Amino acid sequence: MDKILDLTGVPNEVLLILELTKEAPFSQEKQEALCIDLNWDLFLEYSLHHRLFPRLYSIIRKLDDQWVPSFVKQQLNHHYKSNTFRMLQLSAETEYTSRMLSEIGIDALFLKGPVVAHDLYGDLSLRTSSDLDFLVPIEQLDQAEELLVKQGYAKDDYIETVLNDWRWRHHHVTYFHPHKQVKLEIHWRLHPGPGKEPSFQELWERKRMSNLTNFPVYFLGREDLFIFLVTHGARHGWSRLRWLDDIQQLMKQPVDWKLAYQLSKSSHNLDVMEQAIVLASQLLESPITKEMKPFLRGTKAHILAQEAIFYLEKMVNLHTDPVPEEITSYHTRHLFSLMSTYQKFFFLLSMMYPYPIDVETLPLPKKLHFLYFPLRPLLMVWRKTRKLALS
Repeated sequence: MDKILDLTGVPNEVLLILELTKEAPFSQEKQEALCIDLNWDLFLEYSLHHRLFPRLYSIIRKLDDQWVPSFVKQQLNHHYKSNTFRMLQLSAETEYTSRMLSEIGIDALFLKGPVVAHDLYGDLSLRTSSDLDFLVPIEQLDQAEELLVKQGYAKDDYIETVLNDWRWRHHHVTYFHPHKQVKLEIHWRLHPGPGKEPSFQELWERKRMSNLTNFPVYFLGREDLFIFLVTHGARHGWSRLRWLDDIQQLMKQPVDWKLAYQLSKSSHNLDVMEQAIVLASQLLESPITKEMKPFLRGTKAHILAQEAIFYLEKMVNLHTDPVPEEITSYHTRHLFSLMSTYQKFFFLLSMMYPYPIDVETLPLPKKLHFLYFPLRPLLMVWRKTRKLALS
């Protein structure tokens, strides 16, 4: 932890967001140093991009107009109010969905949304959520999907699959309600595979019940939530600082760090956990307690954390196509560097498992799909040769 992250390429507007998000008081000297000659329109744009505008408004509204223009406070106030109404709507939908699932005997763990906002911040208005994610046992997936359709939800994405690779390559399917304007994601895994993660039953045994709603809504235990949020944030390059703010809030809670370490080790996620702790401590000045020390094992964490700064130097949106080639290439390399040796082995092995594109390249009857295993290398070469010929 002796090395300091290089932030010279991070825009001043993002540096101000980081400063405001820290738990430490925002001093008069820092206000003067960071707020003068700032591009406030760009600051607002970054605030929305990083999904931190509710938190920023709760802090910035108290600052002197000498440093923060009134139009910035007004814009943040507008978005803050809209988000509060949205979170209240999602809270009601969370309770309703939990009740409907419970009535047909489906256990569900809500992964994000209002219950997590309330748990981390004590106030659901201080965090944004664009949708609701919940995890169900894979054997009850069809029941859960049938229920959502009956409730007026329509499947928003269709997974192309071959030889049942959807079960481990993918981890959720999305549904959208056209009248409620609510998006739900049903998960049967926490993350896309291949990768080792706890079974639903293990997660259920460590679950917690939210006190946000009247009807019971269950969500992940602290240690599982910590690992889930870290792995999710790392997989997206921490390209939205809200995910790192979540980690900051969790680091203040009574996490059983010995259990968190054991769970991280068993799922081969120690590197990303270490990266998250370094980022939170250096960017947000989150204190590292002695219980967290076992996670800090060497220099790799600093390297991975420095790689993540790339996503703060520009406005990276990995979910809006087309993603620039430069970013796609960097992100692919970064994701591979995040993997443990175990994860890299199974990732490379999974590349030999047939993909839906192989079916498109050479359609075969379903009963002959097993032939895609020996044919895959040839089909890959064929596609590459054809692409070069057409370019």
